[in-house]
Amino acid sequence: MPQVIDGKGKVVRDEAVPAAFAGDVSKKGNAIFRAVFRELASPRAGTHSTLKRDEVRGGGRKPWKQKGTGRARQGSIRSPQWRHGGVVFGPQPRSYVSSLNKKERKAALLAALSDKYQNGSVTLLATDGLVLTKTAEFATLIYGSAKAAKTGVRTLVVFAESELAAIGESLLRTGANLQHAAVTHTGALDIKDVVGFTRLVLTTAANDALVARLTATEKPA
Repeated sequence: MPQVIDGKGKVVRDEAVPAAFAGDVSKKGNAIFRAVFRELASPRAGTHSTLKRDEVRGGGRKPWKQKGTGRARQGSIRSPQWRHGGVVFGPQPRSYVSSLNKKERKAALLAALSDKYQNGSVTLLATDGLVLTKTAEFATLIYGSAKAAKTGVRTLVVFAESELAAIGESLLRTGANLQHAAVTHTGALDIKDVVGFTRLVLTTAANDALVARLTATEKPA
């Protein structure tokens, strides 16, 4: 049951877990893993490259005759066992993009948020009259004091896209310098962020926006 805090960080009431986030998520671990794997792997450039034996310059001449030297037979100084030789099974340019359809991504985000709600890791923020101008004010709002923010749990603050001009910009500015806190909006919320942060602080508008987004039915084509 998430708590609702006001603009000064005081608990004003308890809120029931939204029905959208009250379902059983015990069997959704694989979906969450696949979604997080996709988000972490897809941005990789994949430009790593090593030279194989036939790509290394030089080595066209046999270094010594086949027999009579007492040494092991060698055909090229660019063989893998030689220094500066080719690399066996080295990394080659490739794409790390992992596909996951929209329905699966939506189900994974719903499951990740449901797990946070059901484990008491979500706090709702009522933004009525909220004014932030300093980092210390942000720290007091989220952690109770600026000192507590230095050792507090990793917290992600999420506001609705429609709140960007009203409070979003001030949240982004005042929360930028805190080591254990980050700020984003509902449109940029990733599953890896939901999983990676210990605590979520959602504005009431962000909470409503996520419920509407994750419960909306797809329109027929």
